[in-house]
Formats: sequence, structure tokens, C-alpha cells
Amino acid sequence: MQRTKYAAEFKSEAVKQVIDKGHPVVDVAKRLGIPEGVLYSWVNKFKKSDAPQSGDLKALQAEMVKIKAELRRTIEERDILKKAAAYFAKQSG
Repeated sequence: MQRTKYAAEFKSEAVKQVIDKGHPVVDVAKRLGIPEGVLYSWVNKFKKSDAPQSGDLKALQAEMVKIKAELRRTIEERDILKKAAAYFAKQSG
């Protein structure tokens, strides 16, 4: 039996239909006329290549902690400014 070669763009579009659009692998494989197992392997390869490495994961977690702290500080500053604006609105009115 001869193996069929698929273009990288075809593979990418098939995987996008499964991952991005949420279509079942079985349906996409039938529509495109490819074996389900082939599409499952493409999806698994994509998920593995898309997953961050452990070093990247630690850096991302550290950045997330930093951003959350900055967001918390910004929210506090916003709330203080709202209270100040309300206070000065009462004073001038």
C-alpha cells in the first residue's frame, strides 16, 4: 500500500478545523477523505509542538505573577481615584 503525502498547508488547515473550530476528528477526516488515525497524529503533533517547554512555563508563570500584582495595584489606584473624584465633586457642588 502506498503512503499518501499531504501538503503542510492541508495538514495545518485540517488541524485548525479540529483545534480552533472544535469539529470532531471523525467528521473532519470524513469530509477531507483522510484516515482518522492520520488526523489524530497530526493533531497530537501540533499539541506537542504548541506546548511550552518547562523553562518557558516557569518564565510564563513568573510573568503571570508579576502581571497579576501590577493589575491588583492598578485596580487599587483606580478605586482611590474614583473616591477622590467623588469627594471633590461633593466639595465643588
